[in-house]
Amino acid sequence: MPLHWRPFAAFLFALSQLAAQPPLPIAREGYVFAGGKYSTVSGKQVMSGQIYAEFQIPVKQTHPWPIVMVHGAGQTGTNFTGTPDGREGWAQFFLRRGYAVYVVDQPGRGRAPYQADLYGPTTQFSLDNALRFFIAPERYNLWPQAHLHTQWPGKGQPGDTVFDQFYASQVPYIQNALLTQELNRDALIALLEKTGPAILMTHSQSGAYGWPVADARPEWVKAVIAVEPSGPPFYDLETGASTTVESPNWSRYREGLSRPYGVTAVPLVYLPAIEKPSDLAIEQQSKADAPDLDRCWLQKSPARQLPNLAKVPILILTSEASYHATYDYCTVKYLEQAGVHANWTKLGDVGIHGNGHMMMLEKNSVEVAGVIARWLDRVASPGGGKTR
Repeated sequence: MPLHWRPFAAFLFALSQLAAQPPLPIAREGYVFAGGKYSTVSGKQVMSGQIYAEFQIPVKQTHPWPIVMVHGAGQTGTNFTGTPDGREGWAQFFLRRGYAVYVVDQPGRGRAPYQADLYGPTTQFSLDNALRFFIAPERYNLWPQAHLHTQWPGKGQPGDTVFDQFYASQVPYIQNALLTQELNRDALIALLEKTGPAILMTHSQSGAYGWPVADARPEWVKAVIAVEPSGPPFYDLETGASTTVESPNWSRYREGLSRPYGVTAVPLVYLPAIEKPSDLAIEQQSKADAPDLDRCWLQKSPARQLPNLAKVPILILTSEASYHATYDYCTVKYLEQAGVHANWTKLGDVGIHGNGHMMMLEKNSVEVAGVIARWLDRVASPGGGKTR
């Protein structure tokens, strides 16, 4: 096919995908900003800290609580409103199942304006890292499970229409992780004050926002769906530190506590109470649970508990080929140790194979969403129980 025909062919393919689904009956749609405050910068009043949320409410809303979808680092809400090869996204999937949905742009991202004087410097994923960690990890083999990746649509390289659509959506984001968590925690709580009780879906970076929001307002958060949440506990991992998976050192922990409260950089309610992060006594496993996993940092026994998070049904979802496959189990172990009994679902264990970190955009995204929907039917549906 001539190069100049490729965009048109992609457009026709997208139309065919849309035509495969009946029209969505929407009762109401719009947007809302939540949170934020006024500050004086260079003698002028500006607003910062606000979150943007685009909402759609179906005509037949069969579920009482909306789903608030929060994207990860370098992304915007477009991660949930479609796929780069033209299919419907998770927002439409759950709308068709009778959920109202609120799709977020984080503060300083997308349609929530960036205030350089207040937010500080930004960072952004390089094209190479997008390929290594999101699109084509099987070509780089930087962690033991990477070769299992098969689900990215298209050729997974610049010049391919699907890849170009994805990479065009990547945006700079606030470099300061603590500030980012503080802004999003406060803005999401403010959003819940507008929506009422809701289900909170996080992905990657935003996993660190779901925990403090549920911790602060467990009565408002009816469930947390943590899709490969920010982790592992306490320290960041540099994945791909070795160029061969034959080495036991395919990753290494970076110096400095990035999540001093275990799964967050912001405070959580522990029992017995803590006054500062150093009150949490921690140690690293002497040996990982399996040869293809990283060694976890956990609390020393007896572990302090997270009583508020223990009140909320939690699903942690991990794909088969993602770099999270080596350490999401550490997040699960940490929460369990603290009395939080999350439902951890590894997609490979339920017959869904080949996914990477951006599973909501991949070829089998509907199958993955189905796993979430079935869990919600058990824990957060009319007449449903509270079992995890």
